Amino acid sequence: MKTVLVPLANGCEEIEAVTVIDILRRAGLEVTSAGLDTEPVHASRGTVLIPDTILDVALQRNYDMLVLPGGQPGTNNLKADPRILSLVKSMVQHERYVAAICAAPSVLATAGVLNGRRATSFPGALDEFPRVQQQPEAVVEDGKVITSRGPGTAMDFALMLVERLAGLPRRQEVEAGLQR
Repeated sequence: MKTVLVPLANGCEEIEAVTVIDILRRAGLEVTSAGLDTEPVHASRGTVLIPDTILDVALQRNYDMLVLPGGQPGTNNLKADPRILSLVKSMVQHERYVAAICAAPSVLATAGVLNGRRATSFPGALDEFPRVQQQPEAVVEDGKVITSRGPGTAMDFALMLVERLAGLPRRQEVEAGLQR
């Protein structure tokens, strides 16, 4: 079974976090949500999320994919955590998938993995990174790096992640069940 880590930081965008976790679990993927510390995560709109575990415990195993929800100040909290930046670099080095939505592609850019790559984000989130080839699409894939624009694209983003880890037929099954 393919495994996915979704780090949750205070101020994350709840639509992006919950949609990704839900859709990937519907596909039968093993998803671990991990808080940066032992406290519940207070998302950007006040929703309280209880992660499966803490990041230090989650980092004791390997994953097939890392997914970073956006939102503010969640994205800044991810960017400020050296464990996250190190994990992003390690995932890319080991040719595993990294994915980020909304403002979170800036975490990937901060880690240096978007240099020369095509990516999308919430408008303005990547403006300080001139080496990123910004794209207007809702979901952009460049090798094993997948980015998306924001809360409104969260379902398309999550379904693309399912397709990459579980295949097109599984994506179609999950999508049919959603009545899109």
